[in-house]
Amino acid sequence: MAGGFIEKGSSEKNYPGKLTFRVFITCVTAAFGGLIFGYDLGISGGVTSMDPFLKKFFPDVYAKEHNIKPTDNQYCKFDSQVLTLFTSSLYLAALVASIFASKVTRAFGRRLTMISGGVLFLAGAALNGFAQQVWMLIVGRMLLGFGIGCANQSVPIYVSEVAPYKYRGALNMLFQLAITIGIFVANILNYLFAKMENGEGWRYSLGLAGVPAIMIIIGAMFLPESPNSLIERGQAEKAKEELIKIRGTDDVDEEFKDLVAASEASKQVKHPWSSLLKSEYRPHLTMAIAIPFFQQLTGMNVITFYAPVLFKTIGFGGTASLMSAMITGGCNALATLVSIFTVDKVGRRKLFLEGGAQMFICQLVIAAAIGSKFGTDGNPGVLPKWFALTVVVFICIYVAGFAWSWGPLGWLVPSEIFPLEVRSAAQSVNVSVNMIFTFAVAQVFTAMLCHMKFGLFIFFAFFVIVMSIFIYKFLPETKGVPIEEISLVWENHPYWNKFVKSSAQKNKTAAPDSQV
Repeated sequence: MAGGFIEKGSSEKNYPGKLTFRVFITCVTAAFGGLIFGYDLGISGGVTSMDPFLKKFFPDVYAKEHNIKPTDNQYCKFDSQVLTLFTSSLYLAALVASIFASKVTRAFGRRLTMISGGVLFLAGAALNGFAQQVWMLIVGRMLLGFGIGCANQSVPIYVSEVAPYKYRGALNMLFQLAITIGIFVANILNYLFAKMENGEGWRYSLGLAGVPAIMIIIGAMFLPESPNSLIERGQAEKAKEELIKIRGTDDVDEEFKDLVAASEASKQVKHPWSSLLKSEYRPHLTMAIAIPFFQQLTGMNVITFYAPVLFKTIGFGGTASLMSAMITGGCNALATLVSIFTVDKVGRRKLFLEGGAQMFICQLVIAAAIGSKFGTDGNPGVLPKWFALTVVVFICIYVAGFAWSWGPLGWLVPSEIFPLEVRSAAQSVNVSVNMIFTFAVAQVFTAMLCHMKFGLFIFFAFFVIVMSIFIYKFLPETKGVPIEEISLVWENHPYWNKFVKSSAQKNKTAAPDSQV
């Protein structure tokens, strides 16, 4: 087991400090960055199920849905590449932004990157709210994507650096909680605005994305810079003052010394992107790629993006589909609270594995339920209420499994395992991979649903098994390990030590030489 040797590493450092009100408010404010991501995840699927929106921008989809242009298969009525481009273009833009945000984050600090993300997101919300043509929607979505790329690159790093190591997991998960709250609020607004008689409700849904953008802009203006970032930019005195404030004690010398040492080591790395390819960073690079890759193949974002569309496809009415999406959004937010209260007690690995088992079972049940009623032609006739209730219940159980495992841990674990010298670059890789596969899944989902039908859930269930085996074999436990000491978990891991051990030994032998 990978978790058995971690306590040895964590006991070597026991920095004093407590969870102060200042650091709690700081982490909550930073987590507002998750609101913009969550709001967008929740709003896009609901808007694309609103008839006035479809009739104005995507008349072909509207015609198929209302049998003006009949389709032979219920599974295929939302299959439109232009419609999915509206949803997925954001994630392509976020990919590009996260790469550039890495340089801004390292050179100018985490706060500026957050503020930039909020400004870009606000501009995108305005353009979408006033859109008259499809190109305005796409450009607006791209601006939203640039904002999300900046926020997702900077916020998890910032929270991991500011939080005391004993509470790092819970505080970092505030970012994921903010995402789920954003999704839930978006679902509620979609449900309410869909009832507007003038058919302009979609404008309010899209335009109100500016509210969380303003929250992150104003919030970030009042945030302190993280001590790590200040040291990285040559402001050691200010960094120590800030460390004392956020730890609530003057006894920060040991932690400050380790932060300075980590910063000095990071300065030796002139090209963090190319350094990531070195063998000593093999485990970090692997996790930066594998965790976001697998996170998207849980199938959760399909549920989040297209919940109203999915429920509508399997026979729920328009308003009922939005209500069902609102219910699953509420389950998502509540279940994330479970992870916040348990992650620093039971650890990351157990939550990953339990959540994986829960999602796997639910996906098989959902596939069987939809397959039994819809078959391959997608025409079930009249659906009984017990069937609709069963589908919603198991989707909620599935969402809960994701919300206390792969959802928050997919952001927490990568943000805490990277050493300072490659942290910004590695986090950009993490966000980029996340956005690449979010884009890919969003772009092909309706086509996959059309061709794979209920087998789509079996497809995702297969990957849940693969990712659970990966976590069991390769991810060490990081619970209770100070972020400056995280290298110990790799040095003691039965597989990864063959890559990082030699690097640690080189550093030990190089130290005496540098003193001569």
